[in-house]
Amino acid sequence: MRIDAYNQVAQVYGIQKALKTQKGQREAGPRDQVSISQAGRDYQVAKRAVSEASDIREDKVSQLKSQIEAGTYSVEPGDFASKLLEKYEARTSL
Repeated sequence: MRIDAYNQVAQVYGIQKALKTQKGQREAGPRDQVSISQAGRDYQVAKRAVSEASDIREDKVSQLKSQIEAGTYSVEPGDFASKLLEKYEARTSL
């Protein structure tokens, strides 16, 4: 086996492979693009605003704390029972 012939074949193959790659790049069309609609942008802004908002309403919490400390906070038994039933029904329907 002649090593020189093998090297020449490898060189030719390497050149052809490079030419095919360059040719394929030239034939490629325009690149894909992504565009976000105005509704999508509005959704992103709203989602960001909600994620940055606090989950705790400090004004409501401080009002309830002061009522509890003063002993003026009271819960109607009927309201409490109805809320318990709502939670129970919601869990059993799953």
